[in-house]
Amino acid sequence: MDKTVLTPKVKRLVRYVQGLLQQENGRKLYETYKKEIESVTPQEVFTIFHQQLVKGFNVEEILVVLDKVINVFYNSLVNYQWEKPAASSFLDYLRGENEALLVRLNSIKKIIKNEKDLSVKQAALLPQIIELQKFKHHYEKKENILFPLLENKMEKFSGLTIMWGLHEKIKEQLRLLITYLKSKQCREDKLNEMVGKMIFAMHGLVKKEELILFPVASESLTEEEWLQMHIQSLEYKFPFINKPQDAQDNYAEEKRIKDNFFSDGLLHTETGVLEPEQILMILNTLPLDLTFVDENNKVRFFTKPEDRIFPRSPAIIGRDVEKCHPPQSIDTVEKIINAFRAGKQNHATFWLEAQGKKILIQYFALRDSSGQYRGVLELSQDITEITNIKGERRLLHWE
Repeated sequence: MDKTVLTPKVKRLVRYVQGLLQQENGRKLYETYKKEIESVTPQEVFTIFHQQLVKGFNVEEILVVLDKVINVFYNSLVNYQWEKPAASSFLDYLRGENEALLVRLNSIKKIIKNEKDLSVKQAALLPQIIELQKFKHHYEKKENILFPLLENKMEKFSGLTIMWGLHEKIKEQLRLLITYLKSKQCREDKLNEMVGKMIFAMHGLVKKEELILFPVASESLTEEEWLQMHIQSLEYKFPFINKPQDAQDNYAEEKRIKDNFFSDGLLHTETGVLEPEQILMILNTLPLDLTFVDENNKVRFFTKPEDRIFPRSPAIIGRDVEKCHPPQSIDTVEKIINAFRAGKQNHATFWLEAQGKKILIQYFALRDSSGQYRGVLELSQDITEITNIKGERRLLHWE
């Protein structure tokens, strides 16, 4: 049950957005709530949209009116004063990535505006649109590092699932646009429309970060938390900017991981005895992404193989598993867990194409010696090479 205490001002703003969601007259709503609209703060925006989720509106419904609401709130938000991040901090690098993205979006705008020959336009746009897919690393750092910390602070930050939904929509727009650019049926009017919508979506997300997410994060998180996020971010790519190289931060991360091991004692089993370091070496050497979610749906552990397929950061430890997936996937995750918990199923398998690879994703129910459900093991594996195996290899062969 939501326990958020709402001020009279926020209650009225919640009613304003609810009216838009219920397709009431926008002009009349604006006039009714004009005073509150003109003084709304980033923190209040989070509360307002969280309350829409509490009232039963889903992410897809909210996304329909989101840009309209942010545009109405714009004057108040753009004038909001907040302490900008220190140079070379986690937030500073996120903002730097946004600035570099906008440069690329402007370059794409110029091609659309100035190039008249369709085939030349297609050839010029394709590599630049493909390059934009690299910006997924920016979104992943938010999803796996920033979002979990904010969610642990206040209930209202569960509304970050709305922004995650925007990430997924943009990635899908880019995939469809690349496919269309490669198509022989490509028409200029439709191409311009698709590019325009993509630019609007990506530019709009930058605006939402700068006006709402970043000020709120700056006000909500401690200096130590920002340092930890920066350390965790070093495992990710930094789209369109130079990745920071900070040996001290790398050392701090390695020390933090080692300090989490128990200092004495061994793991004794029927099949052998292992030291903590040996256990971790074995798990991280497996060419698999493993994530363990306990019986309370909390993420408890994940492995760090050399080439992870899907990004994970220590910030997700203790996080509800449904918050570790885009909103479009939550129903599937819940179905799997509920079936495992009820004892109706023990295994679920999916496979997909991503980044030019064939990826196998499997979920296994974990049960103790008495058959009691104890959680889920998620396993992701690049099976591209495996699926291409033919014949036999019986002799030693080094790649």
